[in-house]
Amino acid sequence: MSNALNSKTVKIAAGVFIAALLYIVLKEFQTILIPFIIAVIIAIVFSPLYELMRKKNVPTALAIIVILLLIIIIANITSLFVYTSVLSFKDAIPKYQTQFTNFFINLNTSLESSEFYRKFIKGSIQIEKIINPGTIEGLAESLIGGIAGIFGDFILILIYIIFLLSEMESIKKRMNSVYSNEQYKKFSTIATKIFEDVKKYVVGKTLINFCHAVIVYIVFLIFGLDFPILWAFLTFLMAYIPNIGAIIATILPVSVALIQFQSFLLPILMLLILVVIGNLIGNIAEPKIFGSRLNLSPLLLLFSLIFWGYVWGVVGMILSVPIMSMIKITLSNIEGMENIALMMSNKINNEDEKENSQTKIFNRFKNLSRFNK
Repeated sequence: MSNALNSKTVKIAAGVFIAALLYIVLKEFQTILIPFIIAVIIAIVFSPLYELMRKKNVPTALAIIVILLLIIIIANITSLFVYTSVLSFKDAIPKYQTQFTNFFINLNTSLESSEFYRKFIKGSIQIEKIINPGTIEGLAESLIGGIAGIFGDFILILIYIIFLLSEMESIKKRMNSVYSNEQYKKFSTIATKIFEDVKKYVVGKTLINFCHAVIVYIVFLIFGLDFPILWAFLTFLMAYIPNIGAIIATILPVSVALIQFQSFLLPILMLLILVVIGNLIGNIAEPKIFGSRLNLSPLLLLFSLIFWGYVWGVVGMILSVPIMSMIKITLSNIEGMENIALMMSNKINNEDEKENSQTKIFNRFKNLSRFNK
């Protein structure tokens, strides 16, 4: 009994130590790790194009150069429009504050005739606290800082991408020379399955987010909303964050519309359209592409969002779900780790997935019993 208790205590202590060490490493080396993870995601997104060029016998160096040129062009165009919009939005904050003050005063005046408003609401609302220039300035600074952080390590990200793309083929050759044919085939099958599933998620999610951003951009243009590129880019990034991201990407442009149009009709109509678009994409498009294999526990997503947001800030929140999804995909394809992947899921809708996992576990126990005999 004492030995079991001591063993359990040692395991808990080891777990706490490893968690603390992991946190320190992630926090201290974030300037290296964040660009690396972004580079991994970008490399996976462009890997289908890279593989296509290699199948067409395009030299590796030329294929990498073509992809780098595409990334540079896309990044420059994006940063030109988005960063300019962010700076313009920051400059327009005083104007929005004035418009919001006038809107609130007019609304307050129009509601004065209501006895319920005078008795229960008016005394509890303090406009000085609602309109806080420091808070609005802080939000703008955080927004600018988060976007600047994504583009700030651009050269380092490009260097990582060069190495990642160039290693795709050479690592297979090195492994083939080190391991036996049977070991290589087994490991290659697992690694290929992991990479294909991760690629399907990253490429699919990125394309869905891009289409979502384009659709809402068109909606913002139709409504005549200020800074439509900024809000579309925000939608693209926030779509990686479940639930909370959608709320942020909806509330901010609708709030600006409320101040800009000085009425409730157009902002409410815009809100309804954005909610419908978000639900169609989230409940129809994504399940068709990802199926049920990538569903993650809401509690896990919440803790992941808190953890990565605390460690890496806004960028960490954006990367939290891709990171957890890639971890879940990897675990689901590693023998002995399937149960952990299933525990990370919200619910098992795919009975084949559950049956497949149980079959693997049964086969391992059967092989173990044979070995013991």
